[in-house]
Amino acid sequence: MFRRIAKEKVEAVKGLYKVTKWIEDRGLKRAAVTNAPRENAELMISLLGLSDFFQAVIIGSDCERAKPFPDPYLKALEVLKVSKEHTCVFEDSASGIRAGVAAGLPTVGLMTRNPAEVLMEAKPALLITDYEDPKLWSVLDELDRKAKV
Repeated sequence: MFRRIAKEKVEAVKGLYKVTKWIEDRGLKRAAVTNAPRENAELMISLLGLSDFFQAVIIGSDCERAKPFPDPYLKALEVLKVSKEHTCVFEDSASGIRAGVAAGLPTVGLMTRNPAEVLMEAKPALLITDYEDPKLWSVLDELDRKAKV
């Protein structure tokens, strides 16, 4: 049922392809980390045209503990062979933000499904409305400036 409805209703968050281009242009590694069943996750990724974007898909049920525990994000770090210092998380749920924060990762909350008050309780480093939010691009521009130094 979900997969049939998703094919008709899935829509990219505003600015998604702009931020994925920014990530790709810098050669950054990336994983989709989700509590959704693998079939649903892979369908959504495919419908959004991101099958080639993610180098790994980490499913919460494949870990000892799913979100809100940090295990799925820690597994992503291991699979991608990256350090916490060179990682960030984009999350649209309070449990996902809690997982990213518990993993010690800078976590950006997206207000696409939940109100700001709910997401802020999970303590994201940054809260944005979508991927075109000027607050996000201010941070990304700063990262670019620091990388050039």
